[in-house]
Amino acid sequence: MMAARLLLAALSAAVSFVLPLQAQAQNYPTRPIRLISPFAAGGANDVLARAIGLKLSNRLGTSIEIENRPGAGAVIGLVAAAKSAPDGYTLVLSGSTLAVTGTLYKKPPFDATKDFVPVALVVHYPFLLVASKSLPANSVPELIHFAKQHPGKLLYASPGVATSQHLFAELFKVTTGTDLGHIPYNGTSPAVVDIVAGRVSLMFAAAAPSLPLIKDGSLKVLGVSSAERLAEAPDIPPIADAVPGFDVSNWSIILAPAGTPREIVNKLHAELKTVMAAPDVQDQLAKIGMIPIVSPTPEELESFVSSEVTRWGRIVQQAGIAGAH
Repeated sequence: MMAARLLLAALSAAVSFVLPLQAQAQNYPTRPIRLISPFAAGGANDVLARAIGLKLSNRLGTSIEIENRPGAGAVIGLVAAAKSAPDGYTLVLSGSTLAVTGTLYKKPPFDATKDFVPVALVVHYPFLLVASKSLPANSVPELIHFAKQHPGKLLYASPGVATSQHLFAELFKVTTGTDLGHIPYNGTSPAVVDIVAGRVSLMFAAAAPSLPLIKDGSLKVLGVSSAERLAEAPDIPPIADAVPGFDVSNWSIILAPAGTPREIVNKLHAELKTVMAAPDVQDQLAKIGMIPIVSPTPEELESFVSSEVTRWGRIVQQAGIAGAH
């Protein structure tokens, strides 16, 4: 009899816990949602976050507040998201940094597969290899030749340690046998400012902040990181033309803290798929070199993140920078 009472009490407690969660998910959202962009304002991640936030706000009937939390190559923003309440009111827009931090850091600040739940994969996009006008190289072959003549003298910028731009440059070094120094910044915009000023020679940069500066002559472009040319800049040659097999692109994914109710994750996933399928969103992103993705399900994305952790971890190992931070 006592056992039956205890069982009934346990079931009642479970039901009383589950019902509020279901009600919360059905009524969600009831207040503004914070979408963290772990980079400085003006960069590709920030531009993408604001484009998505505006449309998602209209779909959900609440405001989406973009919060820029730059620093440590997106780690500061990602850690802030991981430590937030898992209630659907904090999201983060991450790039491939998510997949490399575990290998790059001796004491990783988060676990990509355990501290987040993936909501939707939204875009992928290549980077442009841009250079200062003062660099005496106007093509990838000329850059490789110059770098080998001056080992360790050329400096490349990135928006921070462990960012995609950092890893793309390290992969370029490994595949070309060149020695380039790394200067990390807190975001793309300040890095580009120094390249325009000639204080740093090069960087891999997204098309969004780069194309206007290329068009007005402030920067020169040496190549694109994907094997295919950019539709909006078809005259830029793929790096693969000079470095066979070099074909890498960044991806962007929206994450929630681990433990966020599945009903909320599924609702956000469905709304984000609708947002990314909108013709005006696709046109807007195409103009800045981003290609919208029809996202796999949240369950499938868990496998995707795990596989990317393995793939990029291998690149970090090949670059000789595993455990460097």
